[in-house]
Amino acid sequence: MLIGGLQKTSLLDFPDKISAIVFTAGCNFRCGYCHNPELINSIALYQDVFEFLKTRVGKLDGVVITGGEPCIQKDLPEFLEKVKSLGFAVKLDTNGSEPEMLLKVLPCIDYVAMDIKAPLEKYPLISGWHGNVDNIRKSIDIIMKSGIDYEFRTTVVASQFKMQDFDNIGRLICGAKRYYLQKFVPSKVLDNSFYFEKTYSDEQFSTIIKILTKYISFVELR
Repeated sequence: MLIGGLQKTSLLDFPDKISAIVFTAGCNFRCGYCHNPELINSIALYQDVFEFLKTRVGKLDGVVITGGEPCIQKDLPEFLEKVKSLGFAVKLDTNGSEPEMLLKVLPCIDYVAMDIKAPLEKYPLISGWHGNVDNIRKSIDIIMKSGIDYEFRTTVVASQFKMQDFDNIGRLICGAKRYYLQKFVPSKVLDNSFYFEKTYSDEQFSTIIKILTKYISFVELR
């Protein structure tokens, strides 16, 4: 397991839980607005996080596994089993590109957050990924049928989306339990041109939310 970072405490990343965050190294996407660009390359900076996690048993509620993209790590199932064996709840963040791995690790997951980068036809443009977009649809279906608590979320760069795109996303995840729109903040990016990009205004987001609530009962702006 390639570990690129460790945050010892978070009150925000795992709903209703105090957690640690494990950042896996390596990603198969190249989103220009990526806020963890240092994790894209497969460079392991941490050899063993379990020595730390053992000291937090009874002090932390859960562990968030994020990236990078955790599901490209071949030993992710074994890693999650070991985390669960310590008594922690597990949240997985994923881009949804690896549905077969997602299925393998479901028994160890208590909460999953999947990024919806765009309507399917815009995935290559926005994510820089040219894989099979049917995998995205499969992962959505797996998550929604899993019985596990979950959320979908989209980071919104204004220049990348038209209003029709949000209607298409709504159709893609129709009936989803929970969907968050995330304002793009150019604090750290992969592509330096994104320092000059903006997100939508609150008024425009209100219109977007009205579009999405035709398909999803809970839509919120972060």
